[in-house]
Amino acid sequence: MTDSALLTREPVVNQNRAITANRLVAHGPNVGAVVDMLNGLGETWPTRHTVFVCLGRLVPTPELMNWQAPANAMIEIPAQALGHPQTRALLPQLREAGVSTCLSWFAPETALPPECDWRFVLMDRRKHERPAGSPGITLAWGLPDVGAFETAVGNGYDGASGWFFLHGNPAQKALSPGHAQIVRLIGLVRNNAEMRDIEAVLRQDVAVSYKLLRYINSAGFGLSCEIQSFRHAVSILGYANLHKWLSLLLVSASRDPSAPAMMQTSITRGRFMEEIGASFFDKSERDNLFITGAFSLLNVLLGTSMNAVLDEMHLPAPVTDALLAGQGPYAPFLKLARACESFDPAALRKYAAEMQIAPERINHALVGALAFADSLEE
Repeated sequence: MTDSALLTREPVVNQNRAITANRLVAHGPNVGAVVDMLNGLGETWPTRHTVFVCLGRLVPTPELMNWQAPANAMIEIPAQALGHPQTRALLPQLREAGVSTCLSWFAPETALPPECDWRFVLMDRRKHERPAGSPGITLAWGLPDVGAFETAVGNGYDGASGWFFLHGNPAQKALSPGHAQIVRLIGLVRNNAEMRDIEAVLRQDVAVSYKLLRYINSAGFGLSCEIQSFRHAVSILGYANLHKWLSLLLVSASRDPSAPAMMQTSITRGRFMEEIGASFFDKSERDNLFITGAFSLLNVLLGTSMNAVLDEMHLPAPVTDALLAGQGPYAPFLKLARACESFDPAALRKYAAEMQIAPERINHALVGALAFADSLEE
């Protein structure tokens, strides 16, 4: 497995913590293996945002020209590689082919080729407090938490790349009324409650009711007439799809500034687990895998404890076991999903080997899950 290229990822956000790009880090034995892997991902490639492609510890070489790069892809060029003859040979070829580049690990003393245009620049915030002399939109990397992000932006950074938004959030509190109502609905649907009980809760929450009717009347359903009845909407969706829709709604309900990045992370985890679990579980279990991943950040998204949320929903034991204790049949899949979020691929390789999952499957599932999560953004 160490001879195969493997992807991990991290989000890139602007000063307002809105997603600007996705960063895919390719860990492979050589550039040729990375190119082969990337060429196999064309059908699942995420297209909503710019995608930075980092080669990890590899030096960018002209072999990269064998990759049919999508229009939204940007090749990362490490500042340390600018003096390497292979990288110097690659840069004019990328420009001629119209493939964009961004600069990583820039330092103020870095000598830059005058003919290169760097739209984005990554700097290690642990080494550089301010983005002095940056030739482009400067992103901080290596931030430990939300507080460090606020400081970096205050010092002139334009955004950041990484997982800082998962740490240093406000203290936990009780569920807001809006969140509690969605949680209550999920509990009713999960327990196959009577339609009249579900309707009664929907009528109490105008926002949720509006979103449900807008969703069911969207072009994707191709309905010949507009649905105005909750009962009709639920009958068309079915309880299983209603449960999944409510779960997505709950994940997207936070008003935290970091909510877009956390929502993307949650849904990517869920979809990834669902895809990877396809050869391990039947359809109903795969839905539960999705819920496990999608709910794995609910405590951070909603600013409350995981226990407080799950107590109201009466989810299956394997879901709660994975979320609360890291145990049960779904736990290895959640560990695998989280390992895709590390710059170091060691844990991902370890879990993949233990579960006997090929790197190709992991790469396809990760990129496809990211594309799916991006497609749900409004």
